[in-house]
Amino acid sequence: MRRAGCLLAALAAVLLAGAGGWLAGGWWITSSVEEDSSFIVPNGATLAQVAKRLAADDLVGSASTFLLRARLLGSGDPVKAGEFAIPAGSSSAFILDTLQHGEVIRRFVTVPEGMPSVLVHERLMAEPLLTGAVAVPPEGSILPQSYDFERGEPRAAVLARMQDAMRRTLAELWAKRAKNIAVSTPQQAVVLASVVEKETGVPAERRMVAGLYYNRLRTGMRLQADPTIIYPITRGKPLGRRIRQSEIAAVNGYNTYSMAGLPTGPITNPGRASIEAVLNPADTKALYMVADGKGGHVFAATLEEHNANVARWFALRRQRGEID
Repeated sequence: MRRAGCLLAALAAVLLAGAGGWLAGGWWITSSVEEDSSFIVPNGATLAQVAKRLAADDLVGSASTFLLRARLLGSGDPVKAGEFAIPAGSSSAFILDTLQHGEVIRRFVTVPEGMPSVLVHERLMAEPLLTGAVAVPPEGSILPQSYDFERGEPRAAVLARMQDAMRRTLAELWAKRAKNIAVSTPQQAVVLASVVEKETGVPAERRMVAGLYYNRLRTGMRLQADPTIIYPITRGKPLGRRIRQSEIAAVNGYNTYSMAGLPTGPITNPGRASIEAVLNPADTKALYMVADGKGGHVFAATLEEHNANVARWFALRRQRGEID
């Protein structure tokens, strides 16, 4: 009897050790992941639901076995919603830890400075990993920068973050504005910043261009900004040709050649730097500017100076063979 009892105890110990080895080996060592993969945990998914999805994607051998091992050997922390990277050779233990404590894969959509809303809309709609549809947002309502998103996130949610970023940035910068500037509301600041954004691609010039336009606004001169002619024609897209005389003379709410004051609304989405320039413009007497042939502008306080600068610009263009 005693000998039989010892044999039974020994057999039980062997079986227990074997079961423990099966549990541990299948949890920390064995892997069903043959190549790098990604895995999405839906919002509100339970561990049991995740186990079934892992098995369906061939990332674990059995949903029930994974769930048993997870409950006996894994952390009790909840799984997080999102998309996760699962490298080839990942053990079940590594997979669970990744889904509980790992970093969610983030992707980015970038809005460059000066991108009009119609192109922002096209960019959002062209992103295949976003869902749902959005309308073209109001011009000037989006802050240009890069925005991260998760696979399957609604486009409306990403757009809302873009617009919230503009509201917060505008409120921050408006509170720091210089005294006696020629705009009286944050919206007017966005309108003028959109013109500054389109008028110069040289960051160092933005405050100077803003100062020049303030001088024109204060004296009643027309801004005469070419991009304000183009906007009502293309809604901010490139014109692709020279501006026609009929378009220069066109009367509408945007054309600053045919009207004094600011356009009726923004002509693009200005970046933070252009908004800062408008709210803290350069102290200048300049009223005129013309291209300098190097990507920037030459500024002048008098019409006489400006005409000389224009003559030099046309001479340079003739030298380059751009005009007769």
